[in-house]
Amino acid sequence: MIAGVLIGEFVPSVQPAFNTATFDHVSAPIAIGLIVMMWPILTKVRFESLLGTLPTRSALTHLALALVLNWILAPLIMLGLAWATLPDLPSYRTGVLLVGLARCIAMVMVWTELARGDLDACAVIVVVNSVLQVVLYAPYAVLFVNILGGASANSEIRVSYGDVAISVLIYLGIPLVAGIATRFLVPRLTSPRFFQTRFLPWFSLLGPLGLLYTIVVMFAYQGHRIVHNLGPVFRVFVPLILYFVLMWFGTFLLVRWIATKGWHVEKGKTVVGKRGRGWGWGYEMTAVQAFTGASNNFELAIAVAIAVYGVDSDQALAATIGPLVEVPVLLSLTWVALYFHDKLNWRSDDEIEGEKTSMDGETTRAADEVAKE
Repeated sequence: MIAGVLIGEFVPSVQPAFNTATFDHVSAPIAIGLIVMMWPILTKVRFESLLGTLPTRSALTHLALALVLNWILAPLIMLGLAWATLPDLPSYRTGVLLVGLARCIAMVMVWTELARGDLDACAVIVVVNSVLQVVLYAPYAVLFVNILGGASANSEIRVSYGDVAISVLIYLGIPLVAGIATRFLVPRLTSPRFFQTRFLPWFSLLGPLGLLYTIVVMFAYQGHRIVHNLGPVFRVFVPLILYFVLMWFGTFLLVRWIATKGWHVEKGKTVVGKRGRGWGWGYEMTAVQAFTGASNNFELAIAVAIAVYGVDSDQALAATIGPLVEVPVLLSLTWVALYFHDKLNWRSDDEIEGEKTSMDGETTRAADEVAKE
């Protein structure tokens, strides 16, 4: 951010230099950066986990809960926060809404791993979100920006379904196909061990480098405007911070409450997740639901904002602030999750199974006594 602002303020000739070549109305260097930053992240998604997951009742229940949180509750909460905090800044509000509509398909894997959540279950939710995002992001943008976001009477902030759909296909479709191809081809051309231990760690470095490069370029474009409009920039922080905190704690407490109420019954027994034995309702899945509900795909939001409104727009600037808020907030919440892991009572599958066995034994003995009488 600092480097970009300094470049934009003192080297104004950098803007026309980047505009010498464009791709889908976006500066070619920025377009390349957007695709590069998403390709490695999507390569890390365990698409094969979807094929190996049995559709148990508990897994389907968790998946349904994740879809409700991600595609109904989360966008509505971001809409309410954006209106409450940015009623007089419609262009910045639009950028915040674009962030809220982009469901997380990448960084959530990092947060889940740091918080010791169930990575396999998280991978399945990420794969489903990836597919739904290609289909739903464009109509959601029209609904939440043009209708619910108050842009129906303002042609400057209205979005076109076609423009958003094309941007999603380019900046999510291309890296998604590339990520799937890389994940399945490289291990076969080399070896699974080489892919996991050698290729993926080095290839993954392109993601943050692409993100940092894009942030520098975007702030270089807007350096002068940022220096003279610090108030709106810092106001964008408010709805984003509130969103991440409210979604995370709300989801964490909701799943914890459901678990303690014992509503999650499958074939007569309570399921409380232990890794490798299905999707339970213990700490691991609670962490997965909390982080998938609170995280956003800020890379896609940035790409769409740039493609639709331009790199020097307020919408693009607001979307760029997304990762600058999300990364430190979600990283802090991983420590909160680990604190709850140690302080709260999380029953394991073995304890539940032992209780069930004991109860079954008592029931059998009681039935035998009745039969004898």
